[in-house]
Amino acid sequence: MTDVIPEGEKRAGFIALIGEPNAGKSTLLNRMVGAKVSIVTHKVQTTRARIRGVAMEGPAQLVFVDTPGLFKPRRRLDRAMVAAAWTGASDADIVVLMVEAHRGITEGVQAILDGLGERVGGAKVALAINKIDRVKTDALLGLTRELNAAFPFVETFMISAEKGHGTDTLRHWLAEQVPQGPWFYPEDQIADLPMRMIAAEITREKLTLRLHQELPYQMTVETENWEERKDGSAKIDQMIYVVRDGHKGIVLGNKGETIKAVGKAAREELVEFLGRKVHLFLQVKVRPGWLEDSERYSEMGLDFKDGN
Repeated sequence: MTDVIPEGEKRAGFIALIGEPNAGKSTLLNRMVGAKVSIVTHKVQTTRARIRGVAMEGPAQLVFVDTPGLFKPRRRLDRAMVAAAWTGASDADIVVLMVEAHRGITEGVQAILDGLGERVGGAKVALAINKIDRVKTDALLGLTRELNAAFPFVETFMISAEKGHGTDTLRHWLAEQVPQGPWFYPEDQIADLPMRMIAAEITREKLTLRLHQELPYQMTVETENWEERKDGSAKIDQMIYVVRDGHKGIVLGNKGETIKAVGKAAREELVEFLGRKVHLFLQVKVRPGWLEDSERYSEMGLDFKDGN
């Protein structure tokens, strides 16, 4: 397609997806891109870095910035995540605010609405009401009126990111709105994250799903080694960092059952993602101060100073 579309017809732009934790931003990103590039779990605040997913729509290249959920920060990591979310929004050409239909205008949504005008710069702001299958039509129309009265959105979309309802319409509209100009990435590239980080995110997702509330957020995964083997397979060594000795036992599980199950699930997804054989080796290490370690923040795409 690259040699067919004249440079003068190409369009490209950055689109920031913002909203409360669990509003469906990562699900929408993965739906738009057509591949899994962002961690999706039922636990809130799982997206730590601003992950860019790249989607092609005709002559337009849409670069999605999946920001951490906007919430009331308590710790350094929380503050850095919220700062990253607003930075992602202010740097974008288009901002899409996602609101859960069944939750409506919560305290968190109201706080986002209050800060939108001064924080998004000159970006166009659209509204995407997500999970529309959870409410009746009358309630949906009422919420739409209420939200548009609170902020002058340029367009409103009713979607279900999980089921795909309305997402094609949103993608077509975004393709028409992004500025004319050359593409930022090669046509076949779906994300600008290094594969090491995507692999770490996949493992962290499996840990989050497996452990639920047992180990909230005080855990990170790093890909320490990536070896390309002659037979075409990849050997990946990852370290899971936790802050307490007790957490190490939770991650390992009885007779190592938990970490074996996590490793199996992560390896299967990596095989599907990479399209080749993967040898995945996981270890757990206690690092009490990782939440205050500036290097960990850099690896997650966050600014350590924003956590002050």
